[in-house]
Amino acid sequence: MRRWLTLLVAATTSLVLIALLVPLALLVRTVAVSGAVSEAESEAESVAIVVGAVDTETLRLTAEQAEHPVTVFLPGGEVIGDPAPRSTAVELASRGRSVTAAAPGGREILVAVQGAPGGTAVVRVFLDDGRLTRGVPQVWAGLAALGLALVGLGVLVGDRLARAVIRPIRALAGVSHRLAAGDLSARTVPDGPPEVRAVGVALNHLAERITGLLAEERESAADLSHRLRTPLTGLRLEAESLADPEESARIEARVDALERAVTSVITEARRRVRERAECDAAAVTGARVAFWSVLAEDQSRHFTLDLAPGPLPVGVAADDLAACVDALLGNVFAHTPEGVPFSVRLEAAGGGALLTVADAGPGFATPDPSQRGESGAGSTGLGLDIARRTAESAGGSLSLGASPEGGASVVLFLPVVTS
Repeated sequence: MRRWLTLLVAATTSLVLIALLVPLALLVRTVAVSGAVSEAESEAESVAIVVGAVDTETLRLTAEQAEHPVTVFLPGGEVIGDPAPRSTAVELASRGRSVTAAAPGGREILVAVQGAPGGTAVVRVFLDDGRLTRGVPQVWAGLAALGLALVGLGVLVGDRLARAVIRPIRALAGVSHRLAAGDLSARTVPDGPPEVRAVGVALNHLAERITGLLAEERESAADLSHRLRTPLTGLRLEAESLADPEESARIEARVDALERAVTSVITEARRRVRERAECDAAAVTGARVAFWSVLAEDQSRHFTLDLAPGPLPVGVAADDLAACVDALLGNVFAHTPEGVPFSVRLEAAGGGALLTVADAGPGFATPDPSQRGESGAGSTGLGLDIARRTAESAGGSLSLGASPEGGASVVLFLPVVTS
């Protein structure tokens, strides 16, 4: 934008100077020619005064002493002074009419002298092109230099003005990039022209509004999660009242896991910015599969676990990856009948960790189940979206397909963190 503003000022200044200096240059040339012609006419008239009043020799001396080449055509055909051809203009002047005519290499000034002995004499003063435009090239050069200087000055002023506009705009862009990167404390100092200052004030207002909305959203999510603690407490009391100690311990363990998940949701909701973290994908995946294996045994589900030898560090927090694995395995248990087998495979491939969860169930119920809120099976439809966002936050991806058994297959790719 700075370059375009500078070019605009340069173009505008150039057009104004052309409109001013070209007519001025033509006027200078016209004035120079007019002055030279007037000077030659005066000289011709001064010579014409002595024609017929002095002898031929004195007339010759007068013509030779003139500043310009002077020729006197006498009525008898005699030519005195600078030799010159008897042109058509001279013939016209010999009839008593003073004229100015163009001639090869310049212009001739002709003054008719009536009353000379034997008829009408003609005094001719010749002006070459150099005398006609004497001093004009120097004036034109001065005008050109003045024009270039003015254009340069205009470009300099335009560049300064453009910088004054661009600087606050760049500051606004920097603040917007910081906001997009998650720095909600980023603010700008309104500066520059009134319009740019108004944009700065609006951007600060927008940042404040975004900060307030996110704070409200975090608190609302935390409040909703906190409400789950009451039914969890009741569930824990019910479990403690069971007569079978083993059954009571098993249910209490499930309640403890659920309470930890709720606490994690509250903590995550209250975090202003998600910190960059990493974990061992092999360890986390193994731990979560071990957790779900109890339920798999209860439902008579056969499963296979193929883990790459760890450690396999990925750029995701352990809690986030655990929630991701839980979401994928939870979908298997929620959307396939009891007894349907599944498999979990974690391998190092393509500079990252490739986690594949596949089952032998009926497959996906919707064309694009990764869309947030799209389930088709009566659930919230957030499980695959959680996995997708977890992968994308680390620079990875999630893809869906069909398993070799005809069921659903979810492939999660997470880039490996290198130290």
